[in-house]
Amino acid sequence: MLYYSMKLIRKLKDLKAIPFTHSVLLSYLNDYKNPNDKIKQMIKHEELIRVKQSLYVLGDIYHDSSVSRELLANLIYGPSYLSLDYALSFYGLIPERVYEVTSVTTKLAKNYDTPFGRFNYIKSPVNLYSVGIDIKENEDGTSYMIATPEKALCDKVLFTKNLGITSIRAMVEYLRDDLRIDLDELKKFDLDTIKQCAGKGYKCKLMEYLYKAIKKVQES
Repeated sequence: MLYYSMKLIRKLKDLKAIPFTHSVLLSYLNDYKNPNDKIKQMIKHEELIRVKQSLYVLGDIYHDSSVSRELLANLIYGPSYLSLDYALSFYGLIPERVYEVTSVTTKLAKNYDTPFGRFNYIKSPVNLYSVGIDIKENEDGTSYMIATPEKALCDKVLFTKNLGITSIRAMVEYLRDDLRIDLDELKKFDLDTIKQCAGKGYKCKLMEYLYKAIKKVQES
């Protein structure tokens, strides 16, 4: 059994902090007669962290790397990409540090409480979903999907309930006073992404106000 344990440790160290599925874990435990019992034992001894059903991350004893919450967000529930408050904070557009990881999906809205924090998923119309998604790479070579700054703001405006904005001026005030976005940052925005989102037929008037508000800021 000691031989098996040492062999397993050597194999598992290759995974480092990269999340993996139950089937991948079973392939590493093919020397064990009862691999699911071994999994339970590893979880008990914190060698293995269960993120959700069939998704795991190795415990700290196997690596000294940080687990990418961005990658986890994509893997916990998908298809999905990071957006809204988390992405706005990621790009430094809003001053608050965001602890809940917010994503957009084409599936039903869901929330997951995990050992790595809370992950929220908001449902998007299918035709709006694919606009403005970027792919970024972690240091370990893994990659994840995140909204561009423009799409993250569109999502924030579109999926915030009861926003009640009825003018360009009110939209500018919302961006400046409620979200506390530095308006100079909006001068860097690609208006084409905002226009694409506005053309998808979802909350058209609200998106028109957003487009015109950002255009007004850029022309000032």
